[in-house]
Amino acid sequence: MSNSRPHIIGLTGSIAMGKSTVAKMFEAAGVPVFDADAEVRRMQGPGGELLPQIEAVFPGSTGPEGVLREKLGEIVFADADALARLEMIVHPAVARMRERFLEDHADRPLVVFDIPLLFEKGGAAFVDTVVVVSAPAEMQRARVMARKGMTPEKFADILALQLPDAEKRARADFVIDTGTSLEETAAQVQALVDKLEADLRV
Repeated sequence: MSNSRPHIIGLTGSIAMGKSTVAKMFEAAGVPVFDADAEVRRMQGPGGELLPQIEAVFPGSTGPEGVLREKLGEIVFADADALARLEMIVHPAVARMRERFLEDHADRPLVVFDIPLLFEKGGAAFVDTVVVVSAPAEMQRARVMARKGMTPEKFADILALQLPDAEKRARADFVIDTGTSLEETAAQVQALVDKLEADLRV
């Protein structure tokens, strides 16, 4: 491949599979990580660049602390048209940030795009290698139910929106198992980084 941009790893996984932990391990292994959700939070936070647009389209949905999540949520989640309008504001902004990230790291062999709904939103077509983070179902359930405010019903609703873990694993180029110790998971990440970097040098 050309050296005009890094090799892009698409990192994904279902809720509570340990994706954020694995993203940090990639960073620790020297691979820059683009976290789309974190960028959205920043752009919708205090002084965020998306606030004027969001307020113009959804009056009363922002304040000094940024987007009022509950208020905006009430507007968009019951209304597909409203959600589409919000996405028309957010998605192009994220795409611009992603392009800037690639430009900033053009000299790096690898970068990671942390994309929770990689398969669900068709993002797999835009990355070079897909890495799925996975753990046994009972471990996933235990992690989720330990979260504040989580209920079995909420968990079921979230799972219904996500491609099943088995299907994600089947479609992955590589699977990182987080059902082991942190040290073993980190070793898997380092081994994968070493392999991909070696493949690029061939």
